[in-house]
Amino acid sequence: MNRAQSFPPLARPDATRLILGSMPGVASLKAQAYYAHPRNAFWPIMARLFGFSSALPYDARVRALLEAHVAVWDVLRQCVRPGSLDSAISDAEPNDFGQFLADHPAIRHIVFNGVAAEQWFRRLVAAPDLPAGLILLRAPSTSPAHAGQTIDMKAAQWSAALGLDGGIVFTPS
Repeated sequence: MNRAQSFPPLARPDATRLILGSMPGVASLKAQAYYAHPRNAFWPIMARLFGFSSALPYDARVRALLEAHVAVWDVLRQCVRPGSLDSAISDAEPNDFGQFLADHPAIRHIVFNGVAAEQWFRRLVAAPDLPAGLILLRAPSTSPAHAGQTIDMKAAQWSAALGLDGGIVFTPS
C-alpha cells in the first residue's frame, strides 16, 4: 500500500498560532492543497474568523492566513492511509515539531483540527521537543465526516481555541 506524504507547512517566521490536521485526505492530496474537499469547513471558518472570502483562490486564502500570523501543517509527515478517514491511518511518522517550533518561536498556540490530530500528536510528539508555555487546544473537526454541528457552532469554538475572543474552548464530553 502506498504511503501518503504530508505537505510542507504554511508558515511565516512570525506566526503566533499553528493549526494542525492529522494528514491530508484524498481530495487534498490530489489538489496538493490543504483542506481541498469542497465540503470541508476549514476555509469557510477561517474566512469568517479572519475577514476574507472563502471564495478567493487558494493562494489568496493562504496569504490571508499567513498575514494573520496563522500557520497550518499536519501532525503526520507520512503514513499509510487507504482513504480519507483518520481512523484508517496506520504506520504513521510525525513531522519534526522540535525544529519547526525552534524556527517559529512566536508560536504560543497549537490548535488541533479534531480529535485524531490531537491524539496522533500526543502519541508521537515528545513533550521535551515542545517549548514551555505552549497552549495546546482542540477545536471541532472541519471534516465533512463530522457534520454534527453547524458551521456557526464550529466557528465559535475555533475562535475561542485560537484565542480570538476569550470564549469557551471546545471540550468534548
